[in-house]
Amino acid sequence: MPLRDIDRQLIDHCLGREPGSWIEFVDRYTGLIYHVVHHVSHARSVTLNLADVEDICAEIMLRIVDDDYAVLRRFKGHSSLPTYLTVVTRRIAVKEIVRRQRDAALGHTAAHRASVSEEDSDEIEPLAAAEEVDRMLKDLTEREAKVVRLYHLSFLNYRQISKEMGIAENSVGPILAKARGKLRRAVEERSVG
Repeated sequence: MPLRDIDRQLIDHCLGREPGSWIEFVDRYTGLIYHVVHHVSHARSVTLNLADVEDICAEIMLRIVDDDYAVLRRFKGHSSLPTYLTVVTRRIAVKEIVRRQRDAALGHTAAHRASVSEEDSDEIEPLAAAEEVDRMLKDLTEREAKVVRLYHLSFLNYRQISKEMGIAENSVGPILAKARGKLRRAVEERSVG
């Protein structure tokens, strides 16, 4: 679908910093952004509360205006603006959701990290996080660990994982669900023990 005149004008007005243009953009595309965030969370089997959804949508809006509307300046007009914004929103939402999941999974190490002195934290934190991830993945089978790495660390989708591993696409979700269950149990056991 080609770029509509109304969207081209809206982009031009935002890039020209015309009064009210950003408000018009927000009014026009907030619903789309919220819808994409909900769709991404559902597709990744992640339940987000309203505050999480709002935080992710706010992050997306910030990325759009960041660096003097760089996202809008990169738009070439080869598709409709809603299509372009859907792709941009999806990419940012996936990264934010994965980051939040990783932070939640490793949250029990926060107390240890806080006890490390400020000058040492830059050197120790990545090492501690990497060691914790490796320790957690050892609780999984080789196949489960590879699927988790591809999905959560390499940001591949089910189809890409299916091709990479030579497994049926519809088996990726159940493998991830089983692995997540094992990881949750392992985290709970470690935090109790």
